[in-house]
Amino acid sequence: MKDTAKKGICLAAPAVLGFLVFYVLPMGVTLWKSVSFGGMFVGLENYKLTLENYMFRLAVGNTLRFLLIVLPLILVLSLILSFFLYERFPGNSIFRLILLYPMLVPISATVMTVQIFLGNHGVLNTILTQIGFPEQEWIYSSWAFLILVILYLWKNTGYGVILLLAGFAMIPREYMEMAKMDGAGKWKCLFYVQIPLLAPMLLFVVLISLLNAFKCFREAYLIGGNYPHESIYMLQHYLINNFDNLNYMKISVVSTLIFLVTAASCFAGKCFADRREAL
Repeated sequence: MKDTAKKGICLAAPAVLGFLVFYVLPMGVTLWKSVSFGGMFVGLENYKLTLENYMFRLAVGNTLRFLLIVLPLILVLSLILSFFLYERFPGNSIFRLILLYPMLVPISATVMTVQIFLGNHGVLNTILTQIGFPEQEWIYSSWAFLILVILYLWKNTGYGVILLLAGFAMIPREYMEMAKMDGAGKWKCLFYVQIPLLAPMLLFVVLISLLNAFKCFREAYLIGGNYPHESIYMLQHYLINNFDNLNYMKISVVSTLIFLVTAASCFAGKCFADRREAL
């Protein structure tokens, strides 16, 4: 028994050591830098200074606005598309492949396409000038936020659809047949049978979409650079700009806050799922 325990410890040691060195230790350093200045403990002073910073508040406001818009949109779009794609019709598999295609397109190619069509001398502005309208600043104006939302939905909706299609497939057919025998139509079956049973998968889609929303910064950065239009100035811009200035205190504060918000969201989702299972 002791030999087995030793073997288990030896096998687990590299993974545990790697986790401690590459995850726990950096998190500890980040937490310490967020509450210290010059190696001295200053409490929440760094948090206070960061929260009073205009650029930080702008970044937080834009990030929250982006999340509050794209998360409901991607959930509704994924649910509607998966509901129709779950039905058998000619070309069903082709539509599924079309939805997955954006996940295979590199970010650089996506941004280059946006620049070609929406740049100052892009295709859209060329068409506008040809028909007598003035050129528009699509990328460096308030339109940039709408462009970012569309790019996010185009890139990530397919993944949510695939997850929900798997959820639809796991619903026992007996439930649907019983509902139809009781006189329920297609839409009543959706709202009163399928959606309640899809609740855990819907929650999972929301969490995955939340994590993917933070990755959407790549598009915002490649389109607008370090200092884009203020409508798409995100928390990640704030982090990169402070990293360039070697302001590790603000970086640590923002990283800690993002971690706490993400962890709280995941914990709330888990509690909701556990409570649902208990009921």
